[in-house]
Amino acid sequence: MNKIDLKAKKILYQLDKNSRQTLSQIGKNVRLPKSVVDYRIKKLEESGIIKNFYTVINFYKLGYINMGIYVKYQYYTPAIEKEIVDYFVDSKYCWWVANIQGEYDLLVLFLVKDLKDFFSFWKKTLNKYKFYFQESIIVFFTKTYSYPLSFLLDDNIRDDRKKMEIVDGGIKVNIDDKDLQILRLIALDARAPLTKIAKKINSSATMVNYRIKKLIKIGVIQGFRINIDLSKFDLQQFEVHITLKNYGKMKNIINYVKFYPNLTQINEVVDHRDLGLNFYLHNFHELHPFIKEILNKFPNDIKDHVTFTFPEIYKSNYLPGELTKIISP
Repeated sequence: MNKIDLKAKKILYQLDKNSRQTLSQIGKNVRLPKSVVDYRIKKLEESGIIKNFYTVINFYKLGYINMGIYVKYQYYTPAIEKEIVDYFVDSKYCWWVANIQGEYDLLVLFLVKDLKDFFSFWKKTLNKYKFYFQESIIVFFTKTYSYPLSFLLDDNIRDDRKKMEIVDGGIKVNIDDKDLQILRLIALDARAPLTKIAKKINSSATMVNYRIKKLIKIGVIQGFRINIDLSKFDLQQFEVHITLKNYGKMKNIINYVKFYPNLTQINEVVDHRDLGLNFYLHNFHELHPFIKEILNKFPNDIKDHVTFTFPEIYKSNYLPGELTKIISP
């Protein structure tokens, strides 16, 4: 495991809370001079610990539906697998693509404004690759809860997990082309300076700042976070899928599990499962005590569960792909 000291972890945590914080603000929170914070962030980027800074965008507010496909392969080769992955990564509808170790082999998340667009795309996909799909399950994500990377700190800050809870959904809002251009530029570069953004969209830094604040206020932008290389911490991303016996207890379960420091996301879904819990952990053995605890806590409410991990994530971008392709700065 790479040696990452507590000060570096505190900086990473602050960047995960709000990656658009100034160096001075971060320095104040971690008790380091601005120059030291700047140096350490650059070193964290150079070492690959920081992969990028991203903007959490509520695509529901932009009129999109979030859905996914779990795929189990058959009769495939490594070359065919790569072709299938590249096909999804290149699609304007796909915003997250990862392989799976567990019940399925691939998970692809889609953003579409109209289900007919998805079904048209899916029919084309099946025409190309159905022979290699032993099974495919379509799921709808109705709500997602995201939480800070509390595992970075020695002491879990319970209040932060409540304050930093991000919940998507809501009614569509109207934004203009300039707003969309800004979203495009900060989707995978959340720390982009206002002056740099302003230059690319032929505007002023003051106006860009105003528009970003407006996008936050109306709920399109939900936060500015950090994407870290989990392997640098000897961590992997795990997911637990839960089927409920008592659907009315879903909120109770969510309110109970959300304070677990290694839990990063909860998904309410509509398919053959009801809840998806995402964790950053070292191995499956660390997951067992949590599963045992939640089963003991809700013995009459949970029907069953399955677990799996994501060895590799090929694509992750909260901005709908069709927007990233059609908007020019």
